[in-house]
Amino acid sequence: MRFLIAPDSFKECMTAKEACEAIEEGINSACEKLHEFFSIPLSDGGEGMLPALIGSAGGSYRTFTVNDPLMRLVEAKLGMLNDNVTAVVEMAEASGLQLLAQSERNPHYTTSFGTGELICRAIEMGAKKIIVGIGGSAVNDGGMGMLAAMGAEFYGADGCAVGHGGINAGKICGANFTALNKFLEPIEITAACDVTNPLLGTNGATYVFSEQKGSDAKMRETLESCLTHYSKVIHQITGTDISCIPGAGAAGGVGAALLGICRAKMRKGIDLVFEYTGIENKIAGCDIVITGEGGVDYQTAFGKTPFGVAQLAKKYGKPVICLAGYLGEGYESLYEHGFTSFFSISNGIMQR
Repeated sequence: MRFLIAPDSFKECMTAKEACEAIEEGINSACEKLHEFFSIPLSDGGEGMLPALIGSAGGSYRTFTVNDPLMRLVEAKLGMLNDNVTAVVEMAEASGLQLLAQSERNPHYTTSFGTGELICRAIEMGAKKIIVGIGGSAVNDGGMGMLAAMGAEFYGADGCAVGHGGINAGKICGANFTALNKFLEPIEITAACDVTNPLLGTNGATYVFSEQKGSDAKMRETLESCLTHYSKVIHQITGTDISCIPGAGAAGGVGAALLGICRAKMRKGIDLVFEYTGIENKIAGCDIVITGEGGVDYQTAFGKTPFGVAQLAKKYGKPVICLAGYLGEGYESLYEHGFTSFFSISNGIMQR
């Protein structure tokens, strides 16, 4: 029997690679060890994209000291593919939620500065193309910190530089992108992401994503006001309205900065990972597909990793087993989209 094991990470609990190893171990402990396993740790652009691309396409890692979401020094990796032209930056490495304790999560103050530092290091290494995975962030700063790390200047009413964090996006009165534009002129950036949310509004960065980053209802009102002001200032300076670009709301507005200011192209993270891993050929040659991630519900059909795997498996008539940390509302609807069976790996919330 040939098994293809292709899960995403189980958020803040288990990496995709660890999930692959656990699934293989589980099958071997329950059955005779007469099986072939092909493991492909996956990602939709968030945590795990870096090892997914480097592990499948080939390349090397470099580790740099950059700033975390609270401007503390942290060691973060980036990857260079074997073409020595394409670098892979995973935002979660420098600006990820997993870098903060629960009590430290406050999007008023967290910044994407470290992600900008990683992009700078990639360019210094000679990269001409940069894939930036923008999932799993701890920020709601509109990408202001990332842009500042790459040379952008943001000024307050007093003409002095403003500080970091989502709260300071509401304090900018001017900006200078001359150095940033020159720095990025020869660089092609691809933003890997699985959401199409705009920057503002009830479906935007703040109201959809900031609660998991530590905001409460009052903070969300403030953060939305700050991003609204920020987008208006950017519009006045550049002529680009970043508020409603599809995907601008990704990663607390980092999508807006990449797409509207850095001229990045947006690609679905899962499509990009599928392309580099060659997963379709591996599905065609296996007998059973096992996928999964932390939570599975009706929203999984909106482009999440297990859904993409199931769609490819359906094309080749392969059965798909999906494992999840929890099975949520409406997961049963996924049976219509290529899934054969679902299993929860826990009986409820568990302490680590």
